[in-house]
Amino acid sequence: MTTIYRKYLNLNINGFHIGLEQSASENNYFCTPKGARIIGWAGVDGIHFCFVRGFGEMVFAVSPMNTPGNYVHPLAQDFNDFLQLLLACGHTAALEQVCWWEQAQFGAFLRENAPTAAQSAALDVIREKLLLAPMEQPFAYIKALQAGFDYSRIKYTEDYYDWVPSEPQIPEWKVYFDGNFRGRHGRERAGKEIPLNKQFIWDDEVWNIPAIYTCSKGLVVDFGLQVPPERIRAFMDKWKLSADSDGTGFTDEQRMQIDTENPLDVNINPKIILNGTELSGSHGCGVSWNPCFPEGNSLETESVIQHYGLDPAQGYVIWRSAFPWKTKRKPQIKALSVTLMQEPAAIPGPHFRVSSPGEQIEFAHPSTDKKHTLTVQEYERQELSAEHFGDQNQEFPTHCTMMSYTLAPDLPDSSFTVMDCLPSDQPRHKPTTPNSPEMLSDACCIGVIGSADGPTAIVLGGVNQGKLRAACSALHFEPAEDVEWRMVFYEKKYEDITVALI
Repeated sequence: MTTIYRKYLNLNINGFHIGLEQSASENNYFCTPKGARIIGWAGVDGIHFCFVRGFGEMVFAVSPMNTPGNYVHPLAQDFNDFLQLLLACGHTAALEQVCWWEQAQFGAFLRENAPTAAQSAALDVIREKLLLAPMEQPFAYIKALQAGFDYSRIKYTEDYYDWVPSEPQIPEWKVYFDGNFRGRHGRERAGKEIPLNKQFIWDDEVWNIPAIYTCSKGLVVDFGLQVPPERIRAFMDKWKLSADSDGTGFTDEQRMQIDTENPLDVNINPKIILNGTELSGSHGCGVSWNPCFPEGNSLETESVIQHYGLDPAQGYVIWRSAFPWKTKRKPQIKALSVTLMQEPAAIPGPHFRVSSPGEQIEFAHPSTDKKHTLTVQEYERQELSAEHFGDQNQEFPTHCTMMSYTLAPDLPDSSFTVMDCLPSDQPRHKPTTPNSPEMLSDACCIGVIGSADGPTAIVLGGVNQGKLRAACSALHFEPAEDVEWRMVFYEKKYEDITVALI
């Protein structure tokens, strides 16, 4: 028993008021660590506080109502610090919940739960008799302690494993050319790691290339983007996103904007210059770490954070790209650089309706505010042949509206397109009997002619007359009376960047 803890007990404080109530019996829960000495109870949901054998004077919170893997968290290096935290926060309720909160939530809780008269009386006794002052930065103290703590050191009784299945273990770190963050495909050998830890700034963002891997088939490069947690929180608050969000309830325009603004979503197209020869990526995969919801991060992402020694209090996106060798044998790396290019992001534009050739729609570019005119060249309903669809057991929608148009002044290829605001009708099963009802199928979806790049076609006369472009509406079982079109612009936020690695 520590000296400060013994002095605290001799004060005979009624711990009920500050969430540290004493109990004559040791009513351990299934998640109480092995070797725990309980020092107080919060009085709700079985939450209790303890020392644990093997961890010195460190104070832990045990919360049986938490999710598996999150039952136990350290709160203080010793009981002296624990009491200073208590003086700063007034009640153990604030300390126990820090592991789930951001600074703003913590501050709001303290403002909304000011100490009562009974709490203040108990805290005054601790302050005066033990000569302690409130912890100056309680939130930062607890977060730092928990971020650096190795939770695998905590041992539990057999009861714990009766309640909680064995948690998946982080796999051994191996990187494969044809694999992903989960492992490999086939019998490929793991690549050899070459640590780089090359940090650079791209626009206003902090990037890092922690390592590259030489494999039999090619080179694997990990690209890391560090994202401040406050930026992630601001994004989530703006769109009212949470761990339980399923993505429903947003319009198409809102989805485009969310994808563009998401700080944990990167779209990069990297190229490697190896010994003077350009290597293009063949495939890639990515993971992200969200410190605002640590319980929602995957085991694969946790593996990345641990292997590269990243700060779990920060947000991260790790993108892994594979570059096939251009030689039959693995080359010796003498010089290596990488060029990062951002894929254009979709920006929703205005809606419009037209019905015949010659009609014009004036609009302003959302970034440049420059005026443009869309002129309809052809506009007609069409019906596709059923021969375009190979499934004989389903019926597919075949009616669509085709539009060709020009822009004046024209815009670069891949920077502008037009699409239908409505989705295509779903395929349906063919009726087995003449009177049987048609059944909808979600087994497949339908793609329509055209893409984000848009077709490039014929150059028409006139200096400002643009290329002839085409757009196809969604497909329907019955001809559409009217089509509402949406303009979509595509823009890169950042200029390309080249970084020397070796």
